Amino acid sequence: MHSPSGLELAGLVCLLAAVPAVVYLGQSGRRHTGAARRAHLLLAAGGALTTAAALAGLATAALTGHHETAGHTRTLATAVAVGMSIGILTLLAGTVALPGATRGPAAAVRHVLDGLVIAAAIWFVGWVLLSEPTRILGEATPYPCAAILVPAVLVCLALGLTAVLSLHAHRPRRNTVRVSSGVSVVAIATALLATGICRQKSGFALVSMFVLTAGLVLVAYAVRAADRPVQVSGNVLERGGGYAVIPMLAVLTALGHHLGVGGQLDAFGYFGIAVEGLALVARQYLALDDVRRYTVQLRQRESHFRELAHTDPLTGLANRRGLMRALRESSDNAALIGIDMDGFKTVNDMRGHDVGDAVLAEVGSRLKRNLLEGDVAARLGGDEFAVLMHGDADEAVLAAHRLLAVLGEPYEVDGGPMFLSASVGVADTGELLHDADLALRYAKQRGKNRVERYQAGYDELLRRRGTLQGELRHAIAREQLRLVFQPVVALPSMRPVGAEALLRWTHPDLGPVRPDEFIPVAEESGLINRIGAWVLEQACKQLADWLAKGHDVWVSVNLSPKELHNADYAAQVADVLAEYGVPPQRLVLEVTEHAVATDMDELVRRLAELRGTGVRIALDDFGAGYSSLTQLRTLPVDILKIDHALVAEPESRTGTAAPLVDVVVRLGHRLGLEVLAEGIGTPAQREIVEEAGCRLGQGSLFGWGVPAEHFETRLRTLRPGGQRPLPAPRSTPPSDAPARSQVVRLGPGMRQVRALLPSDPDFAGARGDQNVGSVDSGREMGQG
Repeated sequence: MHSPSGLELAGLVCLLAAVPAVVYLGQSGRRHTGAARRAHLLLAAGGALTTAAALAGLATAALTGHHETAGHTRTLATAVAVGMSIGILTLLAGTVALPGATRGPAAAVRHVLDGLVIAAAIWFVGWVLLSEPTRILGEATPYPCAAILVPAVLVCLALGLTAVLSLHAHRPRRNTVRVSSGVSVVAIATALLATGICRQKSGFALVSMFVLTAGLVLVAYAVRAADRPVQVSGNVLERGGGYAVIPMLAVLTALGHHLGVGGQLDAFGYFGIAVEGLALVARQYLALDDVRRYTVQLRQRESHFRELAHTDPLTGLANRRGLMRALRESSDNAALIGIDMDGFKTVNDMRGHDVGDAVLAEVGSRLKRNLLEGDVAARLGGDEFAVLMHGDADEAVLAAHRLLAVLGEPYEVDGGPMFLSASVGVADTGELLHDADLALRYAKQRGKNRVERYQAGYDELLRRRGTLQGELRHAIAREQLRLVFQPVVALPSMRPVGAEALLRWTHPDLGPVRPDEFIPVAEESGLINRIGAWVLEQACKQLADWLAKGHDVWVSVNLSPKELHNADYAAQVADVLAEYGVPPQRLVLEVTEHAVATDMDELVRRLAELRGTGVRIALDDFGAGYSSLTQLRTLPVDILKIDHALVAEPESRTGTAAPLVDVVVRLGHRLGLEVLAEGIGTPAQREIVEEAGCRLGQGSLFGWGVPAEHFETRLRTLRPGGQRPLPAPRSTPPSDAPARSQVVRLGPGMRQVRALLPSDPDFAGARGDQNVGSVDSGREMGQG
């Protein structure tokens, strides 16, 4: 043992300066989590192994001195080289594991193979330069010491990996490249230290310590920012091929030079060429696998986007393209069911498009749940749907009725349930989409909420519908529209107390057009608001004329759902009443149960606005649609009009109509509503209505709709001559007279029946028929 020289001590001191860098790497690993923690701990472990092996080797060399045999120094150099190489491999593993270096284990393998390609080229070029006959280092060529071979291989690998990371690491790359460069510097230091120990050159050992310390410090400095967020690079097809082409060209150039100057290949040369070839083959195999996998992904995406192009994103059903594709692929035994949701535009207008989308999605779900195997449901756009099914016409019609019932069930959305109906068209021959659409439009024309099967005559009906739409736009200006008035009578006296204004259209070429034919056209074409305003004005104008002549009547006007949902309609009604000086209580506005089916809260608000003008509200066609008892108690209406289907003449006195009429009349009276039975066509029906306690009637038995002058003539024949008599003074009733009842109004839409005793001042006024023409409130209308 001898005392270490100054150079050896300086090397030890310099190496000890690398310890803080290793400690910092360890602390950085403990501060992080996940992939960053694993990478930093690997770097710390690699730095510690490299530093420990270098310290042990340098200390052993310093203590043993220069008197050891060549075999002992080679053994020490080999041990140091192996120990430090293990540390370098650990450092390389930590570099590859850094966030941003690769996208995963598979990408890490590809980076290593790319690094091997470059490393093998560096090795082969270096071998050519160091071997005979080139030997650029001359006598300094370290052939006698095989201990430097492993560090030399790692130097090449570290340099190759650094080059790969500089090309393919995620952005920003500089921190990852700095870490890899630091590892390359550590590998160079390992080769220098092994050479210094092996050749017993203290200068090499001292330089290696400085280089090692610099490399570890560079790694520690770069690690501080190496885990920051990175930008993921594109797919494999976007990567350049320079990492393979340039190294291969370098190998071929070096080989040509070596063979050109008379050199020969030895084991080291064959090793470089073999690694280069194997790495290229392995890398190209993985590249082909990348391309194959990427091609599969492209096909899957193409299939996905193709499916999206044929799928409705809201409902998940097929769209029009998807339906057309299914139609092309369908067999001859196929039928198409076209579906259109009635009044859906009102849902969007009143509740917003979010609620409308929720309803459409629910429609799609209901269609899916009711499909058979092989059926295709599609959303054609808006609120139009279609179902392509396999089966004959009868099966298609049955399926259509089943879907009609399913789609008519309440829709639970925010703000309460909503009721919608559907119009359905069925086609089983010819151009299915075209014919089903014609049948669907015919179903809407015939009143909606029904199923229609395509017939050949629908083409003519469609052409007529187009003609009606064009002519209807000019009907008002050309004075083709007129009003007729159907009497409303008090029961049992059958005295006219009011009239319903009904719209008629007589075209000079088409002749009379039925209301059930042109009213749907007006609603779908957007003309209903203009026509409704004309009807309201003409009805009020005529009512003002009758009142001025002393006729005590009221007039009812039908109100379409689109008019009701017009925010300015209440103001429009008030303006018309003021213009013609009509008392508001003389005007009755009728809404159908179809309007009730849309949005109860909005409907109540609209009706309340109308009642605020003083007019009265009648619920038309009660018993034929959607109204429930809860809705009836909520709606601010004054009159309940029983649908004609409930008052149809029964086969016997125990038939179905009589008890239903009786129930509705009692229900209406209990709710404080006046009840009007419409569609009375026979004395038997009138008798049933009277027995049920209904005090107002309307129907063909009392007269069809007639022009205003005819109705006025009837009023004149029933009106007594002279001025309207003053009310007779009330007489005191006998004390033993039976008690009577009186309807007391408690508030909007709320009334109560109270008993009247003979001692009550109002007792005498409840006797006999009231003068219905002099009514001033909804409570007084038509009682008699």
